[in-house]
Amino acid sequence: MAVSNTKAVFRHNVQEVWDIVTSLENYQWRSDLSRIEVVSETQFIEYTKDGYATTFTITASEPCKRWEFTMENSNMKGHWTGIFTAKGEEMEIDFTEDVTAKHLLMKPFVKGFLKKQQALYISDLTKELERHAK
Repeated sequence: MAVSNTKAVFRHNVQEVWDIVTSLENYQWRSDLSRIEVVSETQFIEYTKDGYATTFTITASEPCKRWEFTMENSNMKGHWTGIFTAKGEEMEIDFTEDVTAKHLLMKPFVKGFLKKQQALYISDLTKELERHAK
């Protein structure tokens, strides 16, 4: 099991960030995805640019405060928790992933992969928020 956490502060209101992060229709700002398939109100599948699928099942949704889901693909399974906190004119996101590799050979690389993915996500989100500010 590998746990990875990332935090970022944005000079945007929490509602705007929540709407971007939780939208399953407007995902084009994510540089790592080709598409999202909505299966039900609580389940969706993200496809990477290479067509690799990961299934997500929403387990908690408290608008503008908390979003959680389980995730699974052929290489891993885990849980993601997103905490959204308003801080005056700013807001903070606090995202934690807890992932278990399904293949023994992948275990040493999971934490590094998670850190890389989280950094890319924050970079993409920053660019999207800058685009919205214009």
